Amino acid sequence: MAIITALLGLALIFLMLMEGFEAMVWPRRVTRPYRFTRFFYRFTWHAWVAGARLIRTGKRRQTYLSLYGPLSLLTLFASWVSGIIIGFGLLHWALGTPMLKADDPMELATYFYSSGQTFFTLGFGEVTPTSPLGRFLAVFEAGMGFGFMAMIIGYLPVLYQAFSRRETTISMLDARAGSPPSAAQLLLRLARAHNIAAVDPLLAEWERWAAEVLESHLSFPVLSYYRSQHDNQSWVAALTTILDTCTFLIVGIKGADPYQAQLTFAMARHALVDLALIFNTPPQPPVPDRLLIEGLHKLRGKLKQAGLEMQEGPAIDAKLAELRGLYEPFANALAQFFQFNLPPVIPEKITVDNWQTSAWTRRTAGIGNLGTNADGDEHFD
Repeated sequence: MAIITALLGLALIFLMLMEGFEAMVWPRRVTRPYRFTRFFYRFTWHAWVAGARLIRTGKRRQTYLSLYGPLSLLTLFASWVSGIIIGFGLLHWALGTPMLKADDPMELATYFYSSGQTFFTLGFGEVTPTSPLGRFLAVFEAGMGFGFMAMIIGYLPVLYQAFSRRETTISMLDARAGSPPSAAQLLLRLARAHNIAAVDPLLAEWERWAAEVLESHLSFPVLSYYRSQHDNQSWVAALTTILDTCTFLIVGIKGADPYQAQLTFAMARHALVDLALIFNTPPQPPVPDRLLIEGLHKLRGKLKQAGLEMQEGPAIDAKLAELRGLYEPFANALAQFFQFNLPPVIPEKITVDNWQTSAWTRRTAGIGNLGTNADGDEHFD
């Protein structure tokens, strides 16, 4: 029995250290199927979403969902620390480590207490090992605890810097593509400003952004659960909007060079597909279709009025559907998993941008919506 307990303690210590190393230090996707961290997130996220379904108010529901990311990270850290403390407690108990203690006999709870105060280097001195092996384990655990806590604290800024970089670019999409963002608004605002050439540097920036999201979210999947400041924005919505925009440019906007759009499309789709694989979300085509033929005709008409022409014909429509089929099912699956709203390709009505609103006014005085036309019409149709 003592041997089994000692092996269990060693296995628990090794498992928690390995989990912490893989989740925080190792900058690669972990392919090992059986992981405590993976089971932790699968179970707790589904339970959290089930709780969110009981909240009817949209704002409160989004606030509730936004709590999961940081809380899950803190809970995961606490689980690792608890596992290491319990592992050393079991090891001491199995070895029967002699302890200097006022009361006898030694109990398992006392070994856990001794392990806890050693891990956190409290130094109370109430329970101290007296044998050479016990003292060695105590010193080893104290050093491990110091290093483990330093690793956790040291990597938290790395996580939040990655989150901040992600959200900065998403916030910049607000004035360019509306709130929520849409490809139709992005193209129309560029066309109405007679600045379609600006789409190439914009897409180049989003190509780099998609690469950073892919790298950071593969290394630290917990970032995927962190939500944007505004409920009508998300990293999935931003990726989908950029892919929609690239699709229109690739299929054929007369006068626009599709090369940069192709590069950005490839990087953004790569990010969606790999992240869908990480979270085990099989592709699901959106229902209903995000781009009906009537909406496509309407978009062509609006772009033509603004000075841009989309190519037409059955071959063009087929190519458009083919490209959308490469990313929409993955974007839809991720949106459903994370409880995000998939953005429309063409909004039914242009809403006020986030930058134009405040707690006191619905729209900034003297500044019209960037999505309106010359007549101030806020309806897409």
